[in-house]
Amino acid sequence: MSNRILRINELVQREISSYLHTRYQSEAMPITITGVAIAPDLHTGKVFYSVVGGKVIPEEVARWLEGKAGEIRHEIGRRIVLKFLPHLTYVMDQSSERASRVQQLLDELGASGPSSPS
Repeated sequence: MSNRILRINELVQREISSYLHTRYQSEAMPITITGVAIAPDLHTGKVFYSVVGGKVIPEEVARWLEGKAGEIRHEIGRRIVLKFLPHLTYVMDQSSERASRVQQLLDELGASGPSSPS
């Protein structure tokens, strides 16, 4: 991946996060934008997000983000000057859940594994 695309990804991530947390303070509180992957042709992109907190249902957050997608895209277009404004799709980032599951399995293995010889 080129440095230009990496910089665009970081810029879009920062701007989406900033916009959500200033415009929708209470609704966007449990949402964390974890990454952005814009295609090299700048026509499409994926926005990865995670939901923090047990009270929020991830499916509701997905519907909420999809409902606000046009508004977010419009605002990003105002804030960032690009040749093409990518069409963004929102994808739930499962990496933190997988990481905690792997850590749990490792902890279980460590607790039930053979004890060290004395």
